[in-house]
Amino acid sequence: MSKIAFVFPGQGSQTVGMGEDFAAQTPEGKEIFDKADEILEDQLTKIMLQGPKEELTLTYNAQPALVTASIAAWKLLDQEGIKPDFTAGHSLGEYSALVASGVLTFEDAVLAVRRRGEFMNDAVPSGKGAMAAIMGMESEPLREITESTTADGDSVQIANLNCPGQIVISGTAKGVELASAKAKEAGAKRAITLDVSGPFHSELMKPAADKLKAVLDEMTLKDATIPVIPNVTAQPETESSRIRELLIRQLYSPVRWEETVKALIENGTTVFVEIGPGKVLSGLIKKIDRSVKILSVSDMDSLKAAVEALKEEV
Repeated sequence: MSKIAFVFPGQGSQTVGMGEDFAAQTPEGKEIFDKADEILEDQLTKIMLQGPKEELTLTYNAQPALVTASIAAWKLLDQEGIKPDFTAGHSLGEYSALVASGVLTFEDAVLAVRRRGEFMNDAVPSGKGAMAAIMGMESEPLREITESTTADGDSVQIANLNCPGQIVISGTAKGVELASAKAKEAGAKRAITLDVSGPFHSELMKPAADKLKAVLDEMTLKDATIPVIPNVTAQPETESSRIRELLIRQLYSPVRWEETVKALIENGTTVFVEIGPGKVLSGLIKKIDRSVKILSVSDMDSLKAAVEALKEEV
């Protein structure tokens, strides 16, 4: 029998209008959207549906918005009786995965990521940090470059191990610039500076992690009813105390997405369902292993198609 993994996208997948189908056409979707506004005491869903894009892209809006859109989609799949064998999420997406795995309530998840976004935004002054995607280079030589650059006084670390040949580095603007140049000298095909508001998943996020710990310590996390694959370890986890600790470390640790997908496949996953806006994760999964089946759910049409396909699998 096929094993199914639900995977949830992270920051960068947000688009104006995301989740509109679910909020407009289903009571379950509307309830999630209304709950988000109520918990945050904000008109978040108006920004989600109407923009402007610049406001939606702000870290502290994008994060709760993506969790809201993703969970509205997941709720509808769940109501169809489709349950995954595992969940995982890319960076921020891990919070959506934890809702689907029964660890966090939606209310706590959306509040936690609003705070997470604020703390990440405040951790490093605008323009002082940067991220870049390094294409066509192995992780070990790149790690040596980031470590030597940091040792010379310009902090930079590996932030995302996304798929073969695509690794993201993060740190001070100077550190990222120097490491990108060294990577190209060492044979990397390209170094692309990313349009992000901060150096996520780098050591510079440790102050944000300390503040996030205080928020998560106030929340109840339950043991997972469905194993989740955290970004930090890329191994199945169910214990709530361990998950809490890994969520804090996640802010300044690499997102080990390639290893996450491989761990899911090693544990028998043959079907991946990307739940939420965009198809970023579907693209990465294809580059990691072309033999698995990949579905995505971002609107009512794709939901119906995924439900039909999944009912054949179970």
